Amino acid sequence: MGKLIGREREIDELNRCYTSDRAEFVIVTGRRRIGKTFLVNSVYADQYAFYYTGGHNLTTTQQLHKFSLALRQYGYKPTAATTAANWFEAFEALQELLQSIDTKEGKRKIIFIDEMPWIDAAKSDFVEALEYFWNSWGALQDDVMLIASGSATSWMNDKLVANKGGLHARITKQIVLEPFSLKEVEEYLTCAGAHWDRFQIAQTYMVLGGVPFYLSLLDTSKSFAQNVDELFFSRNASLRLEFGELYHALFSNAQLYVAIVEALARKRKGLTRAEIAENTKIKSSALTQYLNNLEKCGFIECYQQYGKKVRGLTYRLIDFYTLFYFKYIANNRDMDPKWWSNNMLSASVSAWQGFSFELLCLVHLPQIKDALGISGIASSVSQWKNETSQIDLIIDRADRIVNLCEMKFSNAPFEITKAYAERLRNRMADFCVATKCKKGISNTFVTTYGVKQGKHSSIVNNQVLLDDLFN
Repeated sequence: MGKLIGREREIDELNRCYTSDRAEFVIVTGRRRIGKTFLVNSVYADQYAFYYTGGHNLTTTQQLHKFSLALRQYGYKPTAATTAANWFEAFEALQELLQSIDTKEGKRKIIFIDEMPWIDAAKSDFVEALEYFWNSWGALQDDVMLIASGSATSWMNDKLVANKGGLHARITKQIVLEPFSLKEVEEYLTCAGAHWDRFQIAQTYMVLGGVPFYLSLLDTSKSFAQNVDELFFSRNASLRLEFGELYHALFSNAQLYVAIVEALARKRKGLTRAEIAENTKIKSSALTQYLNNLEKCGFIECYQQYGKKVRGLTYRLIDFYTLFYFKYIANNRDMDPKWWSNNMLSASVSAWQGFSFELLCLVHLPQIKDALGISGIASSVSQWKNETSQIDLIIDRADRIVNLCEMKFSNAPFEITKAYAERLRNRMADFCVATKCKKGISNTFVTTYGVKQGKHSSIVNNQVLLDDLFN
Protein backbone atom coordinates (compact mmCIF):
# COMPACT_ATOMS: atom_id res chain seq x y z
CA MET A 1 0.00 0.00 0.00
CA GLY A 2 1.32 3.46 -0.95
CA LYS A 3 1.99 6.36 1.37
CA LEU A 4 -1.08 8.15 2.75
CA ILE A 5 -0.87 11.82 1.77
CA GLY A 6 -2.60 14.40 3.94
CA ARG A 7 -5.80 13.35 5.73
CA GLU A 8 -4.32 14.25 9.12
CA ARG A 9 -7.65 15.56 10.43
CA GLU A 10 -9.51 12.46 9.25
CA ILE A 11 -6.92 10.13 10.81
CA ASP A 12 -7.21 12.02 14.10
CA GLU A 13 -10.99 11.61 14.01
CA LEU A 14 -10.72 7.87 13.37
CA ASN A 15 -8.21 7.51 16.21
CA ARG A 16 -10.43 9.46 18.62
CA CYS A 17 -13.28 7.09 17.83
CA TYR A 18 -11.01 4.07 18.29
CA THR A 19 -9.91 5.20 21.76
CA SER A 20 -13.36 6.20 23.03
CA ASP A 21 -15.14 4.21 25.76
CA ARG A 22 -18.34 3.55 23.80
CA ALA A 23 -19.56 1.73 20.70
CA GLU A 24 -18.79 3.75 17.59
CA PHE A 25 -20.70 3.86 14.31
CA VAL A 26 -18.54 5.87 11.87
CA ILE A 27 -19.42 6.68 8.29
CA VAL A 28 -16.89 7.82 5.70
CA THR A 29 -18.30 9.58 2.63
CA GLY A 30 -16.94 11.37 -0.40
CA ARG A 31 -17.17 11.22 -4.16
CA ARG A 32 -16.01 8.25 -6.22
CA ARG A 33 -12.20 7.83 -6.47
CA ILE A 34 -11.52 10.17 -3.54
CA GLY A 35 -9.69 7.58 -1.38
CA LYS A 36 -12.21 6.49 1.27
CA THR A 37 -11.21 2.83 1.19
CA PHE A 38 -7.51 3.71 1.02
CA LEU A 39 -7.84 5.91 4.12
CA VAL A 40 -9.57 3.27 6.26
CA ASN A 41 -7.29 0.48 5.04
CA SER A 42 -4.20 2.60 5.70
CA VAL A 43 -5.24 3.08 9.32
CA TYR A 44 -6.83 -0.29 10.17
CA ALA A 45 -6.09 -2.89 7.45
CA ASP A 46 -4.44 -5.42 9.80
CA GLN A 47 -6.95 -4.93 12.63
CA TYR A 48 -10.30 -5.86 11.08
CA ALA A 49 -12.54 -8.31 12.86
CA PHE A 50 -14.63 -8.31 9.68
CA TYR A 51 -14.40 -6.59 6.28
CA TYR A 52 -16.84 -6.72 3.38
CA THR A 53 -17.13 -4.68 0.19
CA GLY A 54 -20.49 -4.40 -1.54
CA GLY A 55 -20.59 -5.41 -5.19
CA HIS A 56 -21.97 -3.04 -7.82
CA ASN A 57 -25.19 -4.27 -9.49
CA LEU A 58 -25.22 -7.57 -7.60
CA THR A 59 -28.56 -9.04 -6.57
CA THR A 60 -29.42 -9.52 -2.91
CA THR A 61 -28.77 -13.26 -3.26
CA GLN A 62 -25.34 -12.59 -4.70
CA GLN A 63 -24.52 -10.04 -2.00
CA LEU A 64 -25.56 -12.47 0.74
CA HIS A 65 -23.40 -15.20 -0.77
CA LYS A 66 -20.34 -12.92 -0.89
CA PHE A 67 -21.05 -11.69 2.65
CA SER A 68 -21.26 -15.28 3.92
CA LEU A 69 -17.95 -16.12 2.21
CA ALA A 70 -16.32 -13.15 3.94
CA LEU A 71 -17.67 -14.32 7.31
CA ARG A 72 -16.01 -17.71 6.85
CA GLN A 73 -12.76 -16.08 5.80
CA TYR A 74 -12.73 -14.26 9.13
CA GLY A 75 -13.29 -17.45 11.10
CA TYR A 76 -17.04 -17.91 11.25
CA LYS A 77 -18.04 -21.59 11.34
CA PRO A 78 -21.69 -21.97 10.28
CA THR A 79 -23.65 -24.82 11.81
CA ALA A 80 -26.27 -24.94 9.06
CA ALA A 81 -26.62 -23.31 5.64
CA THR A 82 -23.44 -21.72 4.31
CA THR A 83 -25.29 -18.74 2.82
CA ALA A 84 -27.68 -16.58 4.86
CA ALA A 85 -31.23 -16.51 3.53
CA ASN A 86 -31.66 -12.80 4.29
CA TRP A 87 -29.80 -9.88 5.86
CA PHE A 88 -31.21 -10.55 9.34
CA GLU A 89 -29.57 -14.00 9.26
CA ALA A 90 -26.38 -12.48 7.84
CA PHE A 91 -26.07 -9.99 10.70
CA GLU A 92 -26.90 -12.71 13.25
CA ALA A 93 -23.92 -14.63 11.87
CA LEU A 94 -21.76 -11.50 12.08
CA GLN A 95 -22.79 -11.07 15.73
CA GLU A 96 -21.83 -14.68 16.47
CA LEU A 97 -18.44 -14.15 14.81
CA LEU A 98 -17.73 -11.00 16.83
CA GLN A 99 -18.83 -12.62 20.09
CA SER A 100 -16.33 -15.43 19.50
CA ILE A 101 -13.42 -12.96 19.33
CA ASP A 102 -11.59 -12.08 22.52
CA THR A 103 -10.18 -8.55 22.57
CA LYS A 104 -7.40 -7.26 24.76
CA GLU A 105 -7.97 -4.21 26.92
CA GLY A 106 -7.95 -1.06 24.82
CA LYS A 107 -8.49 -2.96 21.56
CA ARG A 108 -11.48 -2.77 19.25
CA LYS A 109 -13.48 -5.20 17.15
CA ILE A 110 -13.44 -3.22 13.90
CA ILE A 111 -16.10 -3.96 11.29
CA PHE A 112 -15.58 -2.25 7.92
CA ILE A 113 -18.42 -2.44 5.39
CA ASP A 114 -17.31 -0.68 2.23
CA GLU A 115 -19.57 0.56 -0.60
CA MET A 116 -22.61 0.06 1.61
CA PRO A 117 -25.06 1.74 -0.82
CA TRP A 118 -24.36 -1.01 -3.37
CA ILE A 119 -25.48 -3.66 -0.87
CA ASP A 120 -28.96 -2.17 -0.52
CA ALA A 121 -30.46 -3.73 -3.64
CA ALA A 122 -34.12 -3.29 -4.61
CA LYS A 123 -36.54 -4.85 -2.10
CA SER A 124 -33.64 -5.70 0.19
CA ASP A 125 -34.05 -5.83 3.97
CA PHE A 126 -30.45 -4.67 4.42
CA VAL A 127 -31.12 -1.36 6.18
CA GLU A 128 -33.72 -2.88 8.52
CA ALA A 129 -31.34 -5.71 9.43
CA LEU A 130 -28.48 -3.28 10.00
CA GLU A 131 -30.73 -1.22 12.28
CA TYR A 132 -31.66 -4.29 14.31
CA PHE A 133 -28.08 -5.54 14.53
CA TRP A 134 -26.80 -2.20 15.80
CA ASN A 135 -29.63 -1.37 18.17
CA SER A 136 -30.04 -4.82 19.69
CA TRP A 137 -26.36 -5.63 20.06
CA GLY A 138 -23.68 -3.46 18.43
CA ALA A 139 -24.50 -0.19 20.21
CA LEU A 140 -24.29 -2.00 23.58
CA GLN A 141 -20.69 -3.21 23.05
CA ASP A 142 -18.05 -0.72 24.14
CA ASP A 143 -15.36 -2.56 22.15
CA VAL A 144 -17.15 -2.51 18.76
CA MET A 145 -16.40 0.02 16.02
CA LEU A 146 -18.47 -0.17 12.83
CA ILE A 147 -17.14 1.81 9.86
CA ALA A 148 -19.42 2.23 6.85
CA SER A 149 -18.26 3.79 3.60
CA GLY A 150 -19.84 4.65 0.29
CA SER A 151 -19.48 6.96 -2.69
CA ALA A 152 -23.22 7.51 -3.03
CA THR A 153 -23.26 10.32 -0.51
CA SER A 154 -26.98 10.90 -0.92
CA TRP A 155 -27.73 7.27 0.08
CA MET A 156 -25.35 7.49 3.04
CA ASN A 157 -27.05 10.65 4.25
CA ASP A 158 -30.65 9.57 3.66
CA LYS A 159 -30.37 5.98 4.93
CA LEU A 160 -27.89 6.51 7.77
CA VAL A 161 -27.34 10.12 8.88
CA ALA A 162 -30.91 11.34 8.37
CA ASN A 163 -32.51 7.98 9.14
CA LYS A 164 -35.93 8.44 10.77
CA GLY A 165 -36.18 4.85 11.96
CA GLY A 166 -33.96 2.61 14.05
CA LEU A 167 -30.72 4.36 13.12
CA HIS A 168 -31.96 7.82 14.03
CA ALA A 169 -29.13 9.66 15.84
CA ARG A 170 -27.07 6.45 15.99
CA ILE A 171 -24.17 7.68 13.83
CA THR A 172 -21.42 8.73 16.22
CA LYS A 173 -19.08 10.27 13.63
CA GLN A 174 -19.32 11.34 9.99
CA ILE A 175 -16.08 11.87 8.09
CA VAL A 176 -16.39 13.60 4.71
CA LEU A 177 -13.37 13.17 2.47
CA GLU A 178 -12.65 16.21 0.31
CA PRO A 179 -10.41 16.39 -2.78
CA PHE A 180 -6.73 17.14 -2.18
CA SER A 181 -5.65 20.76 -1.97
CA LEU A 182 -2.89 22.07 -4.26
CA LYS A 183 -0.39 21.54 -1.47
CA GLU A 184 -1.45 17.91 -1.06
CA VAL A 185 -1.33 17.34 -4.83
CA GLU A 186 2.22 18.71 -4.83
CA GLU A 187 3.18 16.38 -2.00
CA TYR A 188 1.53 13.43 -3.78
CA LEU A 189 3.35 14.12 -7.05
CA THR A 190 6.66 14.64 -5.27
CA CYS A 191 6.28 11.24 -3.58
CA ALA A 192 5.47 9.76 -7.00
CA GLY A 193 8.75 11.09 -8.38
CA ALA A 194 7.42 14.01 -10.42
CA HIS A 195 9.76 16.96 -10.94
CA TRP A 196 7.08 19.41 -12.00
CA ASP A 197 6.93 23.10 -11.15
CA ARG A 198 3.87 24.65 -9.58
CA PHE A 199 2.62 26.01 -12.89
CA GLN A 200 2.38 22.43 -14.26
CA ILE A 201 0.84 21.20 -11.00
CA ALA A 202 -1.81 23.92 -11.21
CA GLN A 203 -2.55 22.89 -14.80
CA THR A 204 -2.86 19.29 -13.64
CA TYR A 205 -5.32 20.33 -10.92
CA MET A 206 -7.40 22.22 -13.48
CA VAL A 207 -7.87 18.96 -15.41
CA LEU A 208 -8.04 16.28 -12.71
CA GLY A 209 -8.91 18.24 -9.56
CA GLY A 210 -7.62 16.84 -6.29
CA VAL A 211 -8.90 13.30 -6.90
CA PRO A 212 -6.21 10.85 -5.71
CA PHE A 213 -7.14 8.02 -8.10
CA TYR A 214 -6.88 10.27 -11.14
CA LEU A 215 -3.50 11.52 -9.92
CA SER A 216 -2.32 7.92 -9.51
CA LEU A 217 -2.75 7.43 -13.27
CA LEU A 218 -0.14 10.07 -14.12
CA ASP A 219 3.18 8.95 -15.59
CA THR A 220 5.54 11.29 -13.75
CA SER A 221 8.35 10.63 -16.25
CA LYS A 222 6.27 12.52 -18.86
CA SER A 223 5.17 16.12 -19.06
CA PHE A 224 1.75 17.44 -18.13
CA ALA A 225 0.76 17.73 -21.80
CA GLN A 226 1.86 14.16 -22.59
CA ASN A 227 -0.19 12.88 -19.67
CA VAL A 228 -3.34 14.69 -20.84
CA ASP A 229 -2.94 13.11 -24.27
CA GLU A 230 -2.43 9.67 -22.75
CA LEU A 231 -5.30 9.85 -20.25
CA PHE A 232 -7.94 11.54 -22.43
CA PHE A 233 -7.10 11.41 -26.15
CA SER A 234 -5.20 8.17 -26.80
CA ARG A 235 -6.92 4.98 -27.93
CA ASN A 236 -8.95 3.51 -25.01
CA ALA A 237 -7.86 6.42 -22.79
CA SER A 238 -8.81 5.52 -19.21
CA LEU A 239 -10.25 8.90 -18.21
CA ARG A 240 -12.27 9.23 -21.39
CA LEU A 241 -14.08 6.05 -20.41
CA GLU A 242 -14.35 7.03 -16.73
CA PHE A 243 -17.25 9.42 -17.29
CA GLY A 244 -19.57 6.60 -18.32
CA GLU A 245 -19.20 5.08 -14.85
CA LEU A 246 -18.83 8.13 -12.63
CA TYR A 247 -22.43 9.31 -12.25
CA HIS A 248 -24.07 5.93 -12.87
CA ALA A 249 -22.12 4.45 -9.96
CA LEU A 250 -23.39 7.17 -7.64
CA PHE A 251 -27.00 7.89 -8.57
CA SER A 252 -30.16 6.18 -9.70
CA ASN A 253 -31.69 8.18 -12.57
CA ALA A 254 -28.09 9.07 -13.45
CA GLN A 255 -29.12 10.51 -16.82
CA LEU A 256 -30.94 13.35 -15.05
CA TYR A 257 -27.89 14.20 -12.96
CA VAL A 258 -25.77 14.17 -16.11
CA ALA A 259 -28.28 16.53 -17.76
CA ILE A 260 -27.82 18.99 -14.89
CA VAL A 261 -24.02 18.95 -14.93
CA GLU A 262 -24.01 19.17 -18.72
CA ALA A 263 -26.18 22.29 -18.57
CA LEU A 264 -23.84 23.80 -15.96
CA ALA A 265 -20.79 22.85 -18.04
CA ARG A 266 -22.18 24.90 -20.94
CA LYS A 267 -22.55 27.93 -18.64
CA ARG A 268 -19.30 28.13 -16.71
CA LYS A 269 -20.40 31.23 -14.79
CA GLY A 270 -23.33 29.28 -13.35
CA LEU A 271 -27.10 29.02 -13.61
CA THR A 272 -29.96 29.84 -11.29
CA ARG A 273 -32.35 27.12 -10.23
CA ALA A 274 -34.96 28.40 -12.68
CA GLU A 275 -32.42 28.37 -15.53
CA ILE A 276 -31.41 24.78 -14.69
CA ALA A 277 -35.07 23.74 -14.75
CA GLU A 278 -35.56 25.44 -18.11
CA ASN A 279 -32.45 23.79 -19.60
CA THR A 280 -33.12 20.28 -18.31
CA LYS A 281 -36.95 20.17 -18.20
CA ILE A 282 -36.71 18.44 -14.81
CA LYS A 283 -39.75 18.97 -12.61
CA SER A 284 -39.23 21.37 -9.73
CA SER A 285 -40.14 18.83 -7.05
CA ALA A 286 -37.39 16.45 -8.20
CA LEU A 287 -34.83 19.12 -9.11
CA THR A 288 -34.35 20.14 -5.48
CA GLN A 289 -33.28 16.63 -4.50
CA TYR A 290 -30.98 16.26 -7.51
CA LEU A 291 -29.24 19.57 -6.78
CA ASN A 292 -28.86 18.70 -3.10
CA ASN A 293 -27.36 15.31 -3.95
CA LEU A 294 -24.91 16.79 -6.45
CA GLU A 295 -23.87 19.37 -3.88
CA LYS A 296 -23.40 16.72 -1.16
CA CYS A 297 -21.19 14.71 -3.52
CA GLY A 298 -19.03 17.75 -4.27
CA PHE A 299 -19.90 18.16 -7.96
CA ILE A 300 -21.65 21.53 -7.73
CA GLU A 301 -21.67 24.47 -5.36
CA CYS A 302 -24.18 27.20 -4.68
CA TYR A 303 -23.10 30.86 -4.53
CA GLN A 304 -24.99 33.89 -3.26
CA GLN A 305 -25.36 37.08 -5.20
CA TYR A 306 -23.92 40.04 -3.28
CA GLY A 307 -26.53 41.64 -1.04
CA LYS A 308 -29.09 38.87 -1.58
CA LYS A 309 -29.38 36.15 1.05
CA VAL A 310 -31.78 33.81 -0.77
CA ARG A 311 -32.89 35.14 -4.14
CA GLY A 312 -30.51 34.91 -7.06
CA LEU A 313 -28.56 31.84 -5.88
CA THR A 314 -26.25 30.57 -8.61
CA TYR A 315 -25.17 26.95 -9.04
CA ARG A 316 -21.76 26.23 -10.55
CA LEU A 317 -20.17 22.98 -11.63
CA ILE A 318 -16.97 22.66 -9.57
CA ASP A 319 -15.79 19.20 -10.58
CA PHE A 320 -12.70 19.78 -12.72
CA TYR A 321 -12.81 16.38 -14.41
CA THR A 322 -16.46 16.79 -15.49
CA LEU A 323 -15.79 20.28 -16.83
CA PHE A 324 -12.80 19.09 -18.86
CA TYR A 325 -14.75 16.10 -20.17
CA PHE A 326 -17.63 18.20 -21.51
CA LYS A 327 -15.27 20.85 -22.93
CA TYR A 328 -12.94 18.57 -24.89
CA ILE A 329 -14.08 14.94 -24.87
CA ALA A 330 -17.86 14.53 -24.93
CA ASN A 331 -18.40 15.91 -28.45
CA ASN A 332 -14.94 15.25 -29.89
CA ARG A 333 -15.56 12.60 -32.54
CA ASP A 334 -12.26 13.09 -34.37
CA MET A 335 -10.03 11.98 -31.50
CA ASP A 336 -6.46 13.00 -32.37
CA PRO A 337 -4.24 11.02 -29.91
CA LYS A 338 -1.98 14.09 -29.64
CA TRP A 339 -4.80 16.62 -29.53
CA TRP A 340 -3.71 18.37 -26.38
CA SER A 341 -0.05 18.70 -27.34
CA ASN A 342 -1.10 20.06 -30.76
CA ASN A 343 -3.61 22.57 -29.36
CA MET A 344 -2.29 23.56 -25.94
CA LEU A 345 -1.35 27.05 -27.16
CA SER A 346 -4.68 27.66 -28.90
CA ALA A 347 -7.15 30.39 -27.99
CA SER A 348 -9.66 27.71 -26.92
CA VAL A 349 -7.28 26.18 -24.40
CA SER A 350 -6.20 29.62 -23.19
CA ALA A 351 -9.84 30.57 -22.49
CA TRP A 352 -10.46 27.24 -20.76
CA GLN A 353 -7.41 27.77 -18.53
CA GLY A 354 -8.70 31.20 -17.56
CA PHE A 355 -12.06 29.81 -16.44
CA SER A 356 -10.46 26.83 -14.71
CA PHE A 357 -8.05 29.04 -12.79
CA GLU A 358 -11.02 31.01 -11.47
CA LEU A 359 -12.49 27.76 -10.16
CA LEU A 360 -9.10 26.75 -8.74
CA CYS A 361 -9.14 29.98 -6.74
CA LEU A 362 -12.73 29.47 -5.58
CA VAL A 363 -11.88 26.06 -4.09
CA HIS A 364 -8.83 27.53 -2.33
CA LEU A 365 -10.56 30.40 -0.53
CA PRO A 366 -8.90 29.70 2.86
CA GLN A 367 -5.48 30.11 1.23
CA ILE A 368 -6.55 33.38 -0.44
CA LYS A 369 -7.84 34.79 2.85
CA ASP A 370 -4.67 33.73 4.60
CA ALA A 371 -2.50 35.42 1.95
CA LEU A 372 -4.54 38.61 2.38
CA GLY A 373 -4.06 38.45 6.15
CA ILE A 374 -7.81 38.27 6.80
CA SER A 375 -8.23 34.64 7.84
CA GLY A 376 -9.13 35.78 11.37
CA ILE A 377 -11.74 38.29 10.20
CA ALA A 378 -15.35 37.20 9.77
CA SER A 379 -16.33 37.37 6.10
CA SER A 380 -18.82 36.12 3.55
CA VAL A 381 -18.24 35.14 -0.06
CA SER A 382 -20.52 36.01 -2.97
CA GLN A 383 -20.70 36.96 -6.65
CA TRP A 384 -22.23 39.88 -8.53
CA LYS A 385 -23.22 40.66 -12.09
CA ASN A 386 -25.17 43.14 -14.16
CA GLU A 387 -25.83 43.49 -17.87
CA THR A 388 -22.23 44.38 -18.75
CA SER A 389 -19.91 42.85 -16.17
CA GLN A 390 -19.49 40.16 -13.55
CA ILE A 391 -17.38 39.70 -10.39
CA ASP A 392 -16.87 36.01 -9.61
CA LEU A 393 -15.37 36.43 -6.15
CA ILE A 394 -16.34 39.04 -3.58
CA ILE A 395 -15.10 38.82 0.00
CA ASP A 396 -17.29 40.97 2.25
CA ARG A 397 -15.42 41.50 5.52
CA ALA A 398 -16.60 42.41 9.01
CA ASP A 399 -13.97 45.21 9.13
CA ARG A 400 -16.02 47.03 6.45
CA ILE A 401 -13.75 46.23 3.53
CA VAL A 402 -14.92 44.46 0.38
CA ASN A 403 -12.37 42.64 -1.77
CA LEU A 404 -13.37 42.60 -5.44
CA CYS A 405 -11.23 39.76 -6.78
CA GLU A 406 -9.89 39.31 -10.30
CA MET A 407 -8.37 35.91 -11.09
CA LYS A 408 -5.94 35.72 -14.00
CA PHE A 409 -3.97 32.74 -15.30
CA SER A 410 -0.89 33.55 -17.36
CA ASN A 411 2.65 32.22 -17.87
CA ALA A 412 4.18 35.62 -17.00
CA PRO A 413 3.36 38.60 -14.75
CA PHE A 414 -0.06 39.95 -15.76
CA GLU A 415 0.03 43.37 -17.44
CA ILE A 416 -2.74 45.88 -16.84
CA THR A 417 -3.36 48.10 -19.86
CA LYS A 418 -4.97 51.53 -19.86
CA ALA A 419 -8.21 50.08 -21.30
CA TYR A 420 -8.33 47.28 -18.72
CA ALA A 421 -7.71 49.71 -15.82
CA GLU A 422 -10.57 51.86 -17.10
CA ARG A 423 -12.84 48.83 -17.24
CA LEU A 424 -11.98 47.98 -13.62
CA ARG A 425 -12.84 51.52 -12.51
CA ASN A 426 -16.16 51.45 -14.33
CA ARG A 427 -16.98 48.04 -12.90
CA MET A 428 -16.20 49.20 -9.37
CA ALA A 429 -18.42 52.27 -9.85
CA ASP A 430 -21.26 50.14 -11.26
CA PHE A 431 -20.95 47.75 -8.31
CA CYS A 432 -21.12 50.53 -5.71
CA VAL A 433 -24.13 52.17 -7.35
CA ALA A 434 -26.07 48.94 -7.95
CA THR A 435 -25.46 47.47 -4.47
CA LYS A 436 -25.39 50.76 -2.53
CA CYS A 437 -22.15 49.53 -0.98
CA LYS A 438 -20.73 52.03 1.56
CA LYS A 439 -17.71 49.95 2.53
CA GLY A 440 -14.14 50.41 1.41
CA ILE A 441 -13.34 48.70 -1.90
CA SER A 442 -10.10 46.78 -2.46
CA ASN A 443 -9.26 45.62 -5.97
CA THR A 444 -7.58 42.27 -5.40
CA PHE A 445 -5.74 40.24 -8.03
CA VAL A 446 -5.08 36.51 -7.78
CA THR A 447 -2.55 35.60 -10.47
CA THR A 448 0.05 32.99 -11.28
CA TYR A 449 3.09 35.28 -11.18
CA GLY A 450 1.75 38.61 -9.94
CA VAL A 451 0.88 41.89 -11.64
CA LYS A 452 3.54 43.52 -13.80
CA GLN A 453 4.54 46.87 -12.42
CA GLY A 454 3.62 49.67 -14.81
CA LYS A 455 1.74 52.88 -15.37
CA HIS A 456 -1.67 51.36 -14.61
CA SER A 457 -0.82 48.70 -12.00
CA SER A 458 -1.60 51.08 -9.10
CA ILE A 459 -5.28 50.18 -9.43
CA VAL A 460 -4.41 46.88 -7.73
CA ASN A 461 -4.64 47.17 -3.94
CA ASN A 462 -3.80 43.56 -2.99
CA GLN A 463 -2.16 40.60 -4.69
CA VAL A 464 -2.27 36.84 -4.17
CA LEU A 465 0.13 34.63 -6.13
CA LEU A 466 -0.09 31.02 -7.27
CA ASP A 467 2.50 30.10 -4.63
CA ASP A 468 0.11 31.39 -1.95
CA LEU A 469 -2.51 28.85 -3.05
CA PHE A 470 -0.06 26.06 -2.17
CA ASN A 471 0.10 27.10 1.52
